[in-house]
Amino acid sequence: MRLVAIGDVGVVDDMMHIGDEAMFEALRDELTARGADIVALSSAPHETAARYGIRSIARIGFTGLDRSASEARLAAVLAAAEGGAPLAAGDPAAAVISAVASADGVVVAGGGNLASTWPLHVYERAALAGIAERLGRAFVITGQTFGPRLEGRDRELVGGMLRSAALVGVRESASRALAAELGVEARVGVDDASFLAWDAPSPPAGATGGVLVSLSLSLGDAPRAETVRAIARLVDAAADAEGGRVLFHAHFGPEHGGIRRGDEVLHDEVRAEMRTPSLVIPTGGSGGAAALARGAGLLITGRYHPAVFAAPAGVPVLGLVTDEYTAVKQRGALEHWGQGTVVPITRAEREGLSLVGSLRARRPHIQAVASERRPLHRRDASSWWDLVADRLSSAGVA
Repeated sequence: MRLVAIGDVGVVDDMMHIGDEAMFEALRDELTARGADIVALSSAPHETAARYGIRSIARIGFTGLDRSASEARLAAVLAAAEGGAPLAAGDPAAAVISAVASADGVVVAGGGNLASTWPLHVYERAALAGIAERLGRAFVITGQTFGPRLEGRDRELVGGMLRSAALVGVRESASRALAAELGVEARVGVDDASFLAWDAPSPPAGATGGVLVSLSLSLGDAPRAETVRAIARLVDAAADAEGGRVLFHAHFGPEHGGIRRGDEVLHDEVRAEMRTPSLVIPTGGSGGAAALARGAGLLITGRYHPAVFAAPAGVPVLGLVTDEYTAVKQRGALEHWGQGTVVPITRAEREGLSLVGSLRARRPHIQAVASERRPLHRRDASSWWDLVADRLSSAGVA
């Protein structure tokens, strides 16, 4: 089974986005275990090929294009896929068309970028779906959050993409409802990376228990200085209650350490306002991040995938959200596991302090629910990947 897969992957300048890489890694693991030979579309093909041990090529390319230029590029790529006017020499879309022509199917890896906030990702995936449709290749979408802001042409393109898919998988009920508005019945399941490296060795010594903090550099419209101080007081209070170490781990940051960048910048600002000593764990890779989150006593996170990793292990999670998009994702991730403690980041201290106490009191219940649900979710995830592999191989190469 030969597949073309796109995820928001490719580590450039050592800057790792753990969640995006984790979802693609999970797809690679699950589909190669089912006999797939995968070609990945990446922003850094050589890096992705080396990381995952698969062939990788450049994406079609919509970065930096305005709406008019994106429409023209989409039309040109789809015309070329139909045998119309050829693309210019060296155009990366030609290699994508060739890869799809040689494949049995095309799959969009998990993600949350099919929204009007990121039109370039909508166009990239719509173009790939259109190529698959024109070449008669099976097309599957897995592990998505749609919207919640999805307007105008973006809504039209995503709707067409969904209706061309043999299967559509989403990770929260809000996305299923939006898919239904677009005329498609989507399957809801846990995030594709929920069980990534589940059977790997335990977290490193000293990294278990205590409070794990993973924040996003973006605070939305929240006033920065005031919000930083409030988060610092929240983490101090959580550390007093929880005991153990306080660890900060950036899910968007330099993979191998060095100059502070990405989420580490906000982490340093918060740490400077805290009275509790804390340690910084280098960003590292997806597997290590998953183990670290699962070994925490309490997670305070403004990022999505720390919650995805921690909740299946029964770790109490306090999600800090900045807008409707982050709220939809955080609630969706936690609801699968019987949790749902999410607070606007502007009320991190005012409401967060009491919520930390509630989470600690509910820890035995949270752990029991996760333990009860985990076998069912793992079976459901395995069945989903079986179905994905079956549908992607069903059309075959013409």
